[in-house]
Amino acid sequence: MIRSRLLSSLALLLSGCVGAQGGYPSLAKRPIEGAPVAQPAPVLAPPLAADPALTQEVARYAAQAQAGQSAFDARLADADRAGRAAAGAGVSSEAWVVAQQAISALEQARNDSVSALASLDVLYVARANAVADGKAAGGMEAIDAARGAALAIVDAQNDRIDALKARLAQP
Repeated sequence: MIRSRLLSSLALLLSGCVGAQGGYPSLAKRPIEGAPVAQPAPVLAPPLAADPALTQEVARYAAQAQAGQSAFDARLADADRAGRAAAGAGVSSEAWVVAQQAISALEQARNDSVSALASLDVLYVARANAVADGKAAGGMEAIDAARGAALAIVDAQNDRIDALKARLAQP
């Protein structure tokens, strides 16, 4: 009994494999599969303009970063001279102490640049949250551009200070 059911089921299954006229379908690519697909051009929305208060705040921080750069540049020559004079001098020598004081004054002079960068970072995060919450629109590009400029100023100042410190003996 079980044998006859098994044979009839097997015969039924195998009959589905035999009936195709003209053979099996080809696995080769069809002409449509190789044709290039046209991609629609992405639609970019123009950046939203920032409100005037935000624009004014960003400009104020950008000016503050520039003021820090000017103050830094005004003290850089003195710090450079002191660093050259102290190159090779021992820790706590008169020349070394003078160079350390000049570097400290240089770091203090750049305070406006560092403060402006920090303020732009805070402003960027606050604006991004406001945009995400639907409370504000636009302005991110202006903040990001000002932040990038301030970051470049601070990075260049860091590099100069590091180069001055590298000349001096370390305690």
